[in-house]
Amino acid sequence: MAAKKRPSTAAPVTVNQPESSVNTEKPKSGDSSLEPPIAPAKVYLIFKISLIFLIPYFYLIFYHYKIESELRRSILINAIVSLIGFFVTVTMIPVASKYVLRRNLFGYDINKKGTPQGSVKVPESLGIIVGAVFLVVAILFQYFNFTADSNWLVEYNAALSSICFMMLLGFVDDVLDVPWRVKLLLPSIAALPLLMAYAGHTTIIIPKPLVSYVGLEILDLGCIYKLYMWLLAIFCTNSINIHAGINGLEVGQTVVIAAAILIHNIMQIGASADPEYKLAHAFSIYLVQPMLATSLALLSYNWYPSSVFVGDTFTYFAGMTMAVAGILGHFSETLLIFFLPQVLNFLLSVPQLAGIVPCPRHRLPKFDPQTGLLTGTNDGTLVNLFLRQLGRMSEQSLCVTLLVFQSAVVACYLQRLFLNHKNSDTFLVGQRSYDNNIADRHVLWLLFSAEMAPYGLVQMKL
Repeated sequence: MAAKKRPSTAAPVTVNQPESSVNTEKPKSGDSSLEPPIAPAKVYLIFKISLIFLIPYFYLIFYHYKIESELRRSILINAIVSLIGFFVTVTMIPVASKYVLRRNLFGYDINKKGTPQGSVKVPESLGIIVGAVFLVVAILFQYFNFTADSNWLVEYNAALSSICFMMLLGFVDDVLDVPWRVKLLLPSIAALPLLMAYAGHTTIIIPKPLVSYVGLEILDLGCIYKLYMWLLAIFCTNSINIHAGINGLEVGQTVVIAAAILIHNIMQIGASADPEYKLAHAFSIYLVQPMLATSLALLSYNWYPSSVFVGDTFTYFAGMTMAVAGILGHFSETLLIFFLPQVLNFLLSVPQLAGIVPCPRHRLPKFDPQTGLLTGTNDGTLVNLFLRQLGRMSEQSLCVTLLVFQSAVVACYLQRLFLNHKNSDTFLVGQRSYDNNIADRHVLWLLFSAEMAPYGLVQMKL
């Protein structure tokens, strides 16, 4: 994402951590034709990254769990439509880049200031393409999966309404650069269609150590639970927005969390015998697969060195989509575990966001053009914390380190979840039964590989 430096005497303080500052000069006719084309998509890199998550994901679908053929068919149709969305997004981003450059929606990469790359105009707000393709894919999928009298159709359309609303408000923010206090209110408005259509449970499970004190194992919160969902939507949307500032971080964390959501949903579908519970998690898959595919397409241009900036349009879109998937999939508590690095980043940011500590406009690390390394500042962000604790490093290495941390968090939880699902001596795989320990080793090895693979990629210098 990138912040927009406006020609004003006093720029408003914002919680965004931008990669760039946006030019506001009036467009000149023919300027866009003089701009060189953006660098080609890093498709091979994206292919390697996607295999990290797709191998365990499809292993669970086709081999490990016995999933009903109709449900598996719907998931595969959604995956195929999402794959088409990936190629459409890869194709449209260079085209859209010409139009945003023509309207002077571009930025300069602050983390490369003082180098030739720091003076290159980078197209801004390309998250609008990702969101648009996602909506088309999600709407077309209704034709294959939902009937006119489907009970899920109302919630599905409410989810798309919230996502579309949030994407629109994100693009407005990219263009108008609204103050950060207003940004906090935008997700609260966009979440209203979702809350009005929600018809799921409003109960929580009390942790076993607290049951003796509370006197209940399950507590119905009623309207308070909807308040929690409303706050969750606000947090998820803004947490992606403030945990940013280096090439590939916004889209990278989205890809990691989205992949974890998919694997978690398949695990819950495979371990449950409740049809409604399975449909709730399948519903989440129908939203997250298109988002993951289109986000991977954007990552092919946004990975270091970035050819495009994603803008607040993407961060708002991604945060709202994952919040919607968690709420309507009935695993909103688990979603917060996947967002633990974002929670930590928010807690570090609270003193500056609350005005207790001075908050600069760009809470970025310092870049040394002579060495190409970043140095952490005293600003309260996870990016700067990692640099202060681990020492100076390049922008690419820092991004991979942060994504490895994110991957480790979600992989540890998924491993724990899988071990909790071991409630029989054998796993039924298709029409055959395999020894429990053998199945365990297969899945745990795949999850561990998904956890450590990002580190392997940076060792291979991508």
